[in-house]
Amino acid sequence: MIAITEALQNDAVNPYGLESSRAQELVAAATAMGPALRERSARASRDQRVPDETVAQFREAGFFRILQPEQWGGYAMDPQVFYAVGLEVARFCPSSAWILGVIAVHNWQLAVFDDQAAQDVWADDPSVLISSSYAPVGKVKVVDGGYRLSGRWSFSSGAEHCKWAFLGAVVPTPEAPFDMANYRTFLVPISDYEIVHNWDVVGLQGTGSHDVVVEDAFVPEYRTHKSMDGFLCDNPGNAVNTAPLYRMPFMQVFVRAVCTATLGALQGALDAFVEVAKTRQVGPNKMKDDPFARVIATEVKTDFEEMKLTMIRNFDEMMACCRSGVPIPIEDRVRYRYDSAVVADRCLALSSKMLKAAGSGGIRRDSDLLTFHLDILASQAHVANHSKPFAMNMGGVLFGEENRDFAL
Repeated sequence: MIAITEALQNDAVNPYGLESSRAQELVAAATAMGPALRERSARASRDQRVPDETVAQFREAGFFRILQPEQWGGYAMDPQVFYAVGLEVARFCPSSAWILGVIAVHNWQLAVFDDQAAQDVWADDPSVLISSSYAPVGKVKVVDGGYRLSGRWSFSSGAEHCKWAFLGAVVPTPEAPFDMANYRTFLVPISDYEIVHNWDVVGLQGTGSHDVVVEDAFVPEYRTHKSMDGFLCDNPGNAVNTAPLYRMPFMQVFVRAVCTATLGALQGALDAFVEVAKTRQVGPNKMKDDPFARVIATEVKTDFEEMKLTMIRNFDEMMACCRSGVPIPIEDRVRYRYDSAVVADRCLALSSKMLKAAGSGGIRRDSDLLTFHLDILASQAHVANHSKPFAMNMGGVLFGEENRDFAL
């Protein structure tokens, strides 16, 4: 494994315009982990969980602290830094990047809960991690001081590495038994839920996105977070966590966790495509000399850079608003949401072109190109990567209609 100091001497480790030395060191650490992550990726898929040593490396490198409040030993850095790290990790192991994204982003969300919730989770150990499943499938009963929560949630990525979980449900009212305006995230300890091991899929196998079951657990009011507070960027946790970072819209931060892993996987697929091109014969010539293969590589690289820079720009614009204390324009939020969701569609199309150009060797089980392709394919199943609803909403706004999506 290359040393971080050596990696920092390579300009390629700072392709994100990161200004602080700590930010550059974090990205360099991710790059330095690359060979180990790639070596463990097959085991992660086989075991249906990212290896414990990978999670330990992430802890030691400080990746889980990037979005965590400083009062809990975190760095409270801009999201651009966090997702630059995620892109590097995904080049080598998309499953590792996926759980890093969706677990570490919870350290940001916990900061916008009532501060007592953070006390419950981190008072004894600020390195404790939280998994999630946000689908609004929970059954909620309003009781004195909080709620009784029951249900079964799917796709809780990296749950086996965590001691708490964020779970989604709608709080019923007499007027509206199920109104998404009353959606909340419920925070529950591992003693209140069971992990059901049922993750059997064709891509992102290492994420270990098993089901979580809760039976009639009490959740105090302060351990819930209203989605509308997240939309309005006015949360209970802002009373103590006053940094501009914690004024960001919840979904704008969260959805990048899943599109970033997908985008980084595309870079990994391109790396694999280049390696194939060095040795594969296309008629009398090497594939690297084939004009068609060169055009595909160029298209993938330029599209990757364009999507990456769009993500960085969008965060730059949102953080500028948060720092100046002005609301992020809703029409911009609508566009940012679509920009994120469409990444999976574009990555899958580009990966398909490379897989086809790689010929029969590309579909062998030991093909790195196929592995990345299946991870990208699997990433499309996440609701945050379904681009059509966000395209429809954006088109409506462009045509003068009101925004109809409050998860942005």
